[in-house]
Amino acid sequence: MIPHLSISKARLAFILGALAMLGPFSIDTVFPAFAVMGSDLSVGKVAMQQTISVYLLGYAAMSLVHGPLSDALGRRPVILAGIAVFALSSVGCALSTSMPEMLIYRAVQGLSAGVGLIVGRAVVRDALDGDDAQRLMSHISMIFGVAPAIAPIIGGWILGWSNWQAIFWFLTAFALVLMLTTAVALPESHPPERRLPLNFKGLAGAYRGIIGNGRFRLLALAGTANFGALFVYITSAPAFVLDMLKLNEQQFGYFFAPTIGGMVLGAFLSGRSAGKISGVRLANIGFFFCGLSALLNIAYNLAFPVPHLPWAVLPTVLSAFGIALVFPILTIAILDLYPHMRGTASSMQAFVGLLSNALIAGVLSPMLSDHPMHLALGAAAFSTIAYAMWRWYLAHCDRWPEASPNAASLEPTDEL
Repeated sequence: MIPHLSISKARLAFILGALAMLGPFSIDTVFPAFAVMGSDLSVGKVAMQQTISVYLLGYAAMSLVHGPLSDALGRRPVILAGIAVFALSSVGCALSTSMPEMLIYRAVQGLSAGVGLIVGRAVVRDALDGDDAQRLMSHISMIFGVAPAIAPIIGGWILGWSNWQAIFWFLTAFALVLMLTTAVALPESHPPERRLPLNFKGLAGAYRGIIGNGRFRLLALAGTANFGALFVYITSAPAFVLDMLKLNEQQFGYFFAPTIGGMVLGAFLSGRSAGKISGVRLANIGFFFCGLSALLNIAYNLAFPVPHLPWAVLPTVLSAFGIALVFPILTIAILDLYPHMRGTASSMQAFVGLLSNALIAGVLSPMLSDHPMHLALGAAAFSTIAYAMWRWYLAHCDRWPEASPNAASLEPTDEL
């Protein structure tokens, strides 16, 4: 059992992992239906790409609020309210008959979809410390990683026997199951005596302090850019799978399943390595695989201008594996900078990442998804930026003051 919580680590990992799946399910189940939705709503590919962009903008905007709300009101009430809004907005998407209407409900979906992931990270650090927190974060990543692999497969199956609206009815049902599970099985991890008053002026000051912290910026940008190398492929999946690999709507799993398999394996090894390999060394190993992915991807596309399975997806498998090794280390380091404002720190980390993801989905993906080499070069640029930020952090993190007098020390040669 976890100290002060009447729930086992395995059950907590399952619940928080399932809550984190809400976001990727919202994006990836819809990919197989892009062409059909575009035809029904009388819009083209670029306009359909904006259904992801507005979703991510809503996700990013509300990510600044989820964490502080949970710091003030408790984790459970915020999670339950967010899931309820998500369920209602999914109903709105299912009933939409025009693109403006769809974009409005997709934005509302984004406002609520991140509650499980963002608040869930704070729950992890409420419950556990040190290596135990890294293990739990890695276990959650393993469960969470299943979502992008199975979501497009589920979306393709649903589209095979029904219409695109049924995908949003599925998301509604999934949200209702999560609500019931959270209400029944997830205990409150942030008791009243630890809660902070919700002061918007103070919150704005807290966010200014967080974003002004050099350690936070480097850690957040390293994690954001590292994931961006994979996310540019995820948001370009309709073009990559259908146009470049010449597969059909029921075959998105050929791209997503091995890629997310790499992520799940990386998360598993991250959890197994906690307490055995230092955080810095494990992150360096992860960045090595991300760099290897970038080099192999460019070399493959130079040698074979027309991509084919399975070699075309091998670089994304390696990238996902490396990202899964790096992400828990960076996230725990960020949360430990602000031990009394973990929800707020988690929100700002998510906000930085989601702004980047929205830019990738709305601007970069349409620009890069016309040719396999363009995607490879874009992914390589993200990996390079991520590693540069990480090396900068290791070289200079001791030059910045701690976020607060009580913040954990993060020496560059020790475990983060």
